[in-house]
Amino acid sequence: MSMKPYKLGILVGRFQVLHKGHESMVLKAMELCERVAVFVGSSQESGTASNPFSYEERKSMLRAVFKEDIEIYPLPDAGLGNVSAWGEYVLEHVKNDCGMLPDLLISGKEARRQDWFDEGEGKNIAELSVPKYIEISASTMREYLINDDYDSWKEYICDELIPMYDTLREIVIKSKDNKETSSI
Repeated sequence: MSMKPYKLGILVGRFQVLHKGHESMVLKAMELCERVAVFVGSSQESGTASNPFSYEERKSMLRAVFKEDIEIYPLPDAGLGNVSAWGEYVLEHVKNDCGMLPDLLISGKEARRQDWFDEGEGKNIAELSVPKYIEISASTMREYLINDDYDSWKEYICDELIPMYDTLREIVIKSKDNKETSSI
């Protein structure tokens, strides 16, 4: 039985489309944590330019790449912004879904996450910011799909998702002109 330094690591992201940058963060979490829970943000959103994929579609992408090695949960928007109240909201979901508080938050290099767990139950949660080893964003990945730039898309997509190109492209194209959102 391997003893890892953390019991429960969490990641929070929209994964609108899962790419190699996301994959590197989850793999780092799996290396360091006994359990890894991925919380899919804006889980109530789908069919829009910024959020074309439903929670179930994003969950399927995560499962295709990580199988049963991670836990996956929806995290609907709360309209709070990136402040400590949002952190408390996230922790309530983590406690409800995982039965315990996390001891590690894994994220990309995003300053906005630094205020999430400044007080209350979150103040003792370690944070690991995984440096970007490639410059890519889900927005750029969606642009590659819209523009049918398969070669660029393939360079940054998780290998397990390559066979889904046509399906993912169809969803993004269908959603690209819908700017409506209930997200913050």
